[in-house]
Amino acid sequence: MSDTNRSPAAFAAALGIRYPIVQGPMNGASPIELVTAVSNAGGLGSFAAALLSPAAIIEAVKKIRGLTSQPFNVNLFILDPIQPSAAELDAAQALLLPFRTALGLGPAITPQKFSENFKDQLAALLEAAPPVVSFTFGILDADTVAQFQHKGCKVIGTVTNVAEARAWEQAGADFICIQGGEAGGHRATFLGDIEQSCIGLMTLIPQVAAATKVPLIAAGGIMDGRGIAAAMLLGAQAAQLGTAFLASPESGIAPAWREQLASATDDSTRLTRSFSGRYARGIVNSFMEQMRPHESAVPAYPVQNALSGEIRQTATKLGRPEFMSLWAGQGVAMSRPMPAAQLLATLVTELQAAGNQQA
Repeated sequence: MSDTNRSPAAFAAALGIRYPIVQGPMNGASPIELVTAVSNAGGLGSFAAALLSPAAIIEAVKKIRGLTSQPFNVNLFILDPIQPSAAELDAAQALLLPFRTALGLGPAITPQKFSENFKDQLAALLEAAPPVVSFTFGILDADTVAQFQHKGCKVIGTVTNVAEARAWEQAGADFICIQGGEAGGHRATFLGDIEQSCIGLMTLIPQVAAATKVPLIAAGGIMDGRGIAAAMLLGAQAAQLGTAFLASPESGIAPAWREQLASATDDSTRLTRSFSGRYARGIVNSFMEQMRPHESAVPAYPVQNALSGEIRQTATKLGRPEFMSLWAGQGVAMSRPMPAAQLLATLVTELQAAGNQQA
């Protein structure tokens, strides 16, 4: 691939969007209103579908298509079926009991299922065939990637190290999203150790750029046009921002979460397994601190995520941020509350100004 094809302009042209800016898919915080606002403003809106049933995925894509004629992305988590032992479940529920008690919840009932069936979700996504699809927590085989491409879908694979980037390139991905250690929410690592793969974005971009030829999307800690410009200078063709869009009214997040964003500082976040069983970055609160000694003992995602679900949902309803999963990246203190379209326009202006300074 030539340097001409590996440029921000080529990225935007390949997707049919105006600007090489992607709104990150965030479960619980990227509703259809946010996705379509970003896409209609010239970026790539992303819809998080990992928690949805196959029928709900098809319905959501239909609704998005009704609200925008522009390209958009739908994201899934790649999950293998998991069945924890009764002893593991009992131990996990015992650790969560104090939080249930604090919220006035009765004894826990083990969920009927811990997640949606990924194969069924995948089939639904293939049927819905949105313009862009992205995947996190794993990798598709080359045949499945080709099936999506045959349906007209561009495929994005999410990576946290060079080995994963090479694997997605070999699988035939159209684009690779590089998730730096600064990123909010869940770590995407599927090859190697998650803690070792918490590589800073500015360190990771040039290494992935040197190892692959696929166009790169940089994610993690980017909050303004200067950050986008820096990522591009190091070899990315586009930037993906999640936390930056959290503060927009279209994200639909709970008031308590929004308040925590507004008061966060540079060192407000850390990684935790406590909420979901998979490392994720969020604003530190009482739940994270009380569970810290037990983090290595909680069952893996999606089991812990399902077990803690009622706690998080109840805390959200009651406005109790100390028990909510307040996902946010390390750039959270730079959040700017404004409508998504206004934020996108601001980012574009800042990116252009940064580019002129470089010149």
